[in-house]
Amino acid sequence: MIWFALILLVIFAAPFVIENRRRVMDDVARGSAPGQFVELSGGVTHFQWHGPANGPLVVCVHGLTTPSFVWGGITRGLALSGYRVLTYDLYGRGFSSRPKGAQGRSFFFKQLNEVLDSQGIDEEFTLIGYSMGGAIAAAFAATYPARVHQLILLAPAGMGIWSGKLVQFIKETPLIGDWLFLLLSPRLLRKGLRAEVGLASSVPDITALQAAEIGFKGFLPAILASRRGILSEPLEADHRELAARGIPVLAIWGRDDVVIPISAVGVLATWNRDAHQEVIDGAGHGLPYTHTDMALQIMGDWMT
Repeated sequence: MIWFALILLVIFAAPFVIENRRRVMDDVARGSAPGQFVELSGGVTHFQWHGPANGPLVVCVHGLTTPSFVWGGITRGLALSGYRVLTYDLYGRGFSSRPKGAQGRSFFFKQLNEVLDSQGIDEEFTLIGYSMGGAIAAAFAATYPARVHQLILLAPAGMGIWSGKLVQFIKETPLIGDWLFLLLSPRLLRKGLRAEVGLASSVPDITALQAAEIGFKGFLPAILASRRGILSEPLEADHRELAARGIPVLAIWGRDDVVIPISAVGVLATWNRDAHQEVIDGAGHGLPYTHTDMALQIMGDWMT
């Protein structure tokens, strides 16, 4: 009986031990990072400037599992068009710190506002959000409308919660949910990345870069914290607020997206009739890097 209990204890402890032994995001790991760093209230934030210093300002917010390198092709295109673009790594991803705790809207708002303040930004800007970053960007624009000139959403989350019973159980169940997530998510993330190997990408080696994230301590807990936080928050009120305030909104979707279903187009149309929406045929959820040129063309034709 004692041996059986010990075996169960080892099985339960293993995912937590493995997570605790992952590589720490420290100064050594940041040695290869491009761009700059700033110490904020939540820890170190990695950021980069792209394009001419006097161009119209664009700020980009990346997604749940894709740090700011996901913007590589988009930022090159915007910079060539004369825009001054700011990208940064959300906490828990890329070269930024891994603070513990909930990751709801206030968590992400605080980081973004502190990044903007650290760079002396007090002008209106175009805000672009991809996937989870689309949810963050939409909620931020609705909360701080004076800061946002226009909003662009690429395959944005926030139009509904599409998850199975297991994911719901993990999100709603402390400890056991944490254990299941740490146990299952590395394999599922790698499986999803293998499905993208060979796809055209404006970001070189993007699947390898994404896979490397799994090896850092705090990355997986950050994903779970976001699923329990911003990705569980209803955004209907935010999108209706954007419509009421007349903030221009462009949403670009991938026709073949299996993460954010195409039915989200109708949801957004219901919440904000004035939102301009475009669908890219043949694009999945990775449209910012798999269909970069088409996304840039749509954005360029729409942006003011």
